[in-house]
Amino acid sequence: MRLATRRYGAGGRHVALVHGLGADGDLWRGLVERVVAAGGTTVTTVDLRGHGLSDRATDHTLDAFAGDLVDTLPTGLDLVVGHSLGGSVLERAVARLAPAEALYLDPGFRLGLPSAGLTGRLFWATAPVGLTVAALAQRRRSRGRPEPSARDAALRTAATDRFDRAMTLSVLRDVAHHPASVAAPVVPSTLLLSDDAPAVVADKTVTRLAALGWRVRRLPGIGHDLWLEDLGRTWDAVRDVLLGERPAIRS
Repeated sequence: MRLATRRYGAGGRHVALVHGLGADGDLWRGLVERVVAAGGTTVTTVDLRGHGLSDRATDHTLDAFAGDLVDTLPTGLDLVVGHSLGGSVLERAVARLAPAEALYLDPGFRLGLPSAGLTGRLFWATAPVGLTVAALAQRRRSRGRPEPSARDAALRTAATDRFDRAMTLSVLRDVAHHPASVAAPVVPSTLLLSDDAPAVVADKTVTRLAALGWRVRRLPGIGHDLWLEDLGRTWDAVRDVLLGERPAIRS
């Protein structure tokens, strides 16, 4: 499936952004504005199937999402960024997209949900509606965390309204049962992790990935929505990756 895209800027460096479950390309607005204002970069955002302006579908497997991304984005981009579900999708598509670098924000590599044995079967057979709502919202805030701006809150509400909620449980099930492989990165890859990261990628997995050559950065005091909660700190944490301010060395 060809996905709906939006393009910003007109620089020679090309970056693509892939959103998470229940979001869409518009939610990257604040980060996109920072990248474009810095100059030299063209940014493309995508709406995954069943999100934003992209078509709905009946196949909600990660392989289907990844295939869409490959059908939509050109190969050899300077950087592709994936958040949450978008990180899971990117991990499955990155070898075919062959960007110079990849950046993963709280990627959904290994959900903290049961997936094996009788416990796993019972859990997914009787998964409560509350699970899908919580996963869609992804706002398990602790007291003191910053709130999104009024504009970002409105963009998030609009994205949620356009989202095909019927996919939520099947997407979570596929991510839980088919976790990302723990292997050396296909291309130079950076993980940026919030306080909520253990729910989508366990600390022990992060440790193993770091040992295999993944670059790991953390933003304490910020939740899963990262740039929506604190655009400034998120920008500072990955500005060099987004703008290509250091040379990329292909693995």
